[in-house]
This record gives sequence, structure tokens and C-alpha cells, in this order.
Amino acid sequence: MGMEHLTSYAAWISAALNLQLVSLGEVSITAGSLLKLLVLMTALFWFAGAMRRWMVTRLLRHFDANAGTRIAIASVLRYLVLVLGMMLIMQNVGIKLSALSVVAGAIGVGVGFGLQNIVSNFISGLIVMLERPVKVGDRIEVGAIEGVVREISARRTTVVTADNVAVLIPNQRLILENVVNADYLNESVRLRITVVLVAETELALLEQILRTVAAANPHVLATPAPEVLMSALEGSNCKFELAVWYCPGVVARDRLTSELNIALSKEFAAHGVRHA
Repeated sequence: MGMEHLTSYAAWISAALNLQLVSLGEVSITAGSLLKLLVLMTALFWFAGAMRRWMVTRLLRHFDANAGTRIAIASVLRYLVLVLGMMLIMQNVGIKLSALSVVAGAIGVGVGFGLQNIVSNFISGLIVMLERPVKVGDRIEVGAIEGVVREISARRTTVVTADNVAVLIPNQRLILENVVNADYLNESVRLRITVVLVAETELALLEQILRTVAAANPHVLATPAPEVLMSALEGSNCKFELAVWYCPGVVARDRLTSELNIALSKEFAAHGVRHA
């Protein structure tokens, strides 16, 4: 009886695996081939992810490349492995790519409508990783979002703001919108602090206060030297600018702006300088 039960189970499993689910022309997809496809696809995605992590953390560390370059190279190679692996897997389970021409046409229509944003973000991600206008570690500003780039993936870029909040930005925005990249040139950038004072303000005193505040801030660079500029004369008011240089990789723009404004307010109050 035991052998009869085993034979019966084996026959039932064989029949279930050979059950035809879909027929595409001359190609028949059975439950067994579908199960094999799922197992191989799972293994492929696991291998591609493990290969990407190994390249970033081990292999590419031996070359003179920063973190952003390592991630970009590893990500592109991961997508190539996925594409080639999917083609080999479909051939292995008996699915000929030529037999999928009708399905591919239907998918193309779907991509043109419902999936166009996903495809656009994917292509934009590849462009960002290859051209590298934005790199991991750069401080960027996209619309009202400002922060440091922590990760660039196929669909989105992760930016961490000064509040330690991760914002997921679709890659399409990095291609179509104006992106401010403070670290693009790897050089210092200038910050302008606007001050509006009454026209009776003594200019020598004002310039002394502005230069003193700039020199007292540790994030303001001594070279290039800070400048005091009179940008406009509006009736009884004068508009001045304190232009200072700083390293965006050291301090956030809004943080430095706040520090300088607070220091200026204290100095104006101490010297009796009136705001407009």
C-alpha cells in the first residue's frame, strides 16, 4: 500500500506540473515551467543584488573611485545581469522570445500609458548614474527640497534633509527640473545675507558689524574674503548684502543663514542700529 500511495502521489504531482496554463503559439506554459520560472527569477534577483553589494563593498574599493562611482557602476552591471539572466531563463524554461511578440506589443501599449512614468524614471536613473550630474554625498536642491544625496537607484533618488528626513525623489525630476548642486564643482560657494536698514545708518559702523559677524562664524571662509555690498537704495531705506563664502559639504545653507542672521540681530541691537 505504501508504494501504491507513493506512486499515486508521484503521478498526481507529475500531472499537476504538466498542467497547461497558457499557450502562446507553439509554446505551452505549464505549471511546472511556471514554477521553474519563479524559482530561477528569484535566484536571479538575489544573485544580482548580492553581486551589486559585493562590488560596492569589496571589489571596487580596490580602485581609485569614490562611493558614488562604485554605486553607479555596480547598479548598471546589476541591470545588465538582470536583463541577460531573464533572457536565458526564458529560453531555459522553453519560452522563445519570438513567441512573445504579441504579448510584447500589448505590454508596449501599457507602457505607453500606465507605465510611462516608471519607464521614464528608470531611464532617467540610468542617465543620472552614467553622466553623474548628481552623485552620492552631493548637497542638492530640487524645488523646495534640500539635502544630501544618500542613494541613487533605478527609480528614485534618496535625499536626506537637514531634519534627517529621507525624501524619495523620482529620477525624472533630476532630468527635467532645475537642480541646484552645491558640490558639483567641489569648490566653495557664496551666500548672500540681505539686510534692510534705515538710510541714517552710519555706513562705517554697518560695515564693521557685518565684517565682525562674518569673521566670528567658523563656517565662513577667510579666503575669498567676505564682502559688504549695497544692493539698492529704496526711499528712506538702504538694502545691503553680506556676501560670504563657505563649503557646502561642511554646513547646510539654511543653517549658516540662520547663524549669521541671529548674530547680526544681536550686533544691531547692541549698537542701536535700526531695521527698516
